[in-house]
Amino acid sequence: MRIGKRLYWIFQLSGWGLFALANVFFAFIFDQVEWKFCFRVAIYIASGLLLSHCMRWVIHKTNILYKPLQAQITSFISITLVFSMLLGIAETYLLQYFNIQQKQFSSKEVAIPKVILWNAFYSFIYLLIWNCIYFIYHYIEKSRKQQFDTLKLEALVKELELKTIKAHINPHFIFNSLNSIRALVDENPERARKAVTELSNILRSSMQIEKAETVNFEKELNIVKDYLALENMRFEDRLKVEYEIDEDTLDQQVPPMMLQTLVENAIKHGISRQMNGGVVKVVSDFRNGCHELIVQNTGHLNGALNGYMGFGLSSTQNRLHLLYGEKANFEIRQATPTLVEAKLSIPVEAK
Repeated sequence: MRIGKRLYWIFQLSGWGLFALANVFFAFIFDQVEWKFCFRVAIYIASGLLLSHCMRWVIHKTNILYKPLQAQITSFISITLVFSMLLGIAETYLLQYFNIQQKQFSSKEVAIPKVILWNAFYSFIYLLIWNCIYFIYHYIEKSRKQQFDTLKLEALVKELELKTIKAHINPHFIFNSLNSIRALVDENPERARKAVTELSNILRSSMQIEKAETVNFEKELNIVKDYLALENMRFEDRLKVEYEIDEDTLDQQVPPMMLQTLVENAIKHGISRQMNGGVVKVVSDFRNGCHELIVQNTGHLNGALNGYMGFGLSSTQNRLHLLYGEKANFEIRQATPTLVEAKLSIPVEAK
């Protein structure tokens, strides 16, 4: 038996059981407990249990729960009227058959239609309560399911977006690296071979972390060091690399390839455009309760100041938002007239 059906029968039997106990309790207080009373209650409970279950069957068969709210309310009232009349008829004739009618209805002068209407009136109240509980339960359950489905859909969309961003980042990075190697092939074959080795190390690391949403900062930093070593072969004396790393940050979790993207951006839009080259500095520290990653490079900020960011920087913003929401922050600014600074603030992982 499914959980939903089991829960339904628990509520069904519990509800009618409580109804029976309440009747017996008040009858006991007013000293009206007798075998005829108990028999009447038993007949009414059995009839109510059977007809309310049939009412549930009709509700499901007519798909009332999937109709608009106003149509649901109208249908529930109509069904309650019909089944309360059926319950009134069943109670009247069963009590008459067993000759256990209530005293006010035992006289032959009382017309049966009047008795049926009286019993149907009270049955309408009980069945209306039953339907209200049933309606409210399914309304809450449907809302909860819709909310759960919405969350699942949002999670799926975020997962697909993250995978799409990663799929763009890796080719973007590979092509830039291959361009660097191509620049060395004719000029210095020995250095080109070394560059291929550096690239293979980077790709190997990238493939190992491709499936992870976050990695240890130490692994990310190693990729960045390999990348900068590769670019250093290309730029030679034009590129100076500095690191300012707090060792306590090495075991923090960071999005894979994100720091590498910022460093790549610093090389592509900063150092490569400077006649005399410049400096790329990587900083990692704890500040204001966050893990702060900073990439500084010699150069001038153009497009990002006007609200435009290339794919690398926009993907960084998107990934941070998808992974951390409002808890993370990314900004890029002109720190000094000759220095551009890109800064990531990531929530510190609790230990």
